[in-house]
Amino acid sequence: MTLAHWQRRRLRLGMVGGGIGGNIGSAHRTAALMDGRWDVVAGVLSRDAVRGRQSAALWQIDPARSYETVETMAAAEKAREDGIDAVAICTPNADHYPSAMAFLKAGIHVICDKPLTTVVALADELAATARAKNVIFAVTHTYSGYPMVRAAREMIAAARLGTIRSVAVEYASEYQVEGAEGWQNDPQLSGPLGIVAGTGTHAHHLAEFVTGLRVRQLSADLSTLVPGNRLEDHASMHLRFSNGARGYLWNTTLAPGNANGLSIRVYGDKGGIAWHQERPETLAFTPTRGVTRLITRGSEEAGDAAGRVTRVPAGHPEGYLEAFANLYCGIADAIAAHQDGTLSGTFDFPTVEDGARGVRFMHAALRSARDGSRFVPLEDS
Repeated sequence: MTLAHWQRRRLRLGMVGGGIGGNIGSAHRTAALMDGRWDVVAGVLSRDAVRGRQSAALWQIDPARSYETVETMAAAEKAREDGIDAVAICTPNADHYPSAMAFLKAGIHVICDKPLTTVVALADELAATARAKNVIFAVTHTYSGYPMVRAAREMIAAARLGTIRSVAVEYASEYQVEGAEGWQNDPQLSGPLGIVAGTGTHAHHLAEFVTGLRVRQLSADLSTLVPGNRLEDHASMHLRFSNGARGYLWNTTLAPGNANGLSIRVYGDKGGIAWHQERPETLAFTPTRGVTRLITRGSEEAGDAAGRVTRVPAGHPEGYLEAFANLYCGIADAIAAHQDGTLSGTFDFPTVEDGARGVRFMHAALRSARDGSRFVPLEDS
């Protein structure tokens, strides 16, 4: 960070969801606070008003800024001279659209967890409203914040792999081996998709972010393999990319031994790379007819893009929360530039357009699976 970053005031962040007992909300809050760029000052922290007030007290939020509805919060914060600069939405999927829209209409910048919405038309409406209101809208595809993911993207953009031919991306986990629980198994809260919405959207975004290519068509097989699960818990897809490359996406919650097994491999005519989220500090690079070597975060070979989001020297591990914090730093930079009138229009974090594309990916997979796994286009391809 430059001196100019530290000379600016801290931005004021509100939260919807993420109170006591919340998992992803805790990650949002920790990431936002890590670099001293944000203060959490307001929120609708729980559907349960008592729990919301308890969460606000725990986080030392003014009781007057612990709200019971998003509509009340958006109106009150818009009217305050010290109102929030942005809101982080950390709720079940079905609540993303109404929460985000309330703050967009108030002209407040939005940071939303994925998937953006459960319906394509609503995702498009959020994107259009953000543009009309001139509001920054970020979607937290966290894994794009890892330094070695940025390194992989920079290498591919510099043609070190040559023409991309093949992409394999996986998101394997084990948390539903004995059955799904909570809102992620409830179509009213999760929407029509389970694992594809929950982690498949991360895999899809990672593939497009790293390669710079777009998935044009996909063929999907979606299955519910655990009795009692109401939504799919296993997915496999074939992908066709914009340059003619082919790919494969495997997405499951039924893989013992895979705590959070997101990985990507990309192969071109000049070489290949491989990265695994559970071993995020290294990127394997193999030039064609060459020897595989590991590029380490913090090394000179990791490149400029990784260097810009590297915090500590190599050998001192960085992980998920630092990657999350990298997104929050990028969002803070964009909002500060927006306030200064110096915003360039290019961002180093996923935007509402990326989020809308993720919703298109979800529904393309659903259409394909319902039609015998035939190849279908993503609607805006």
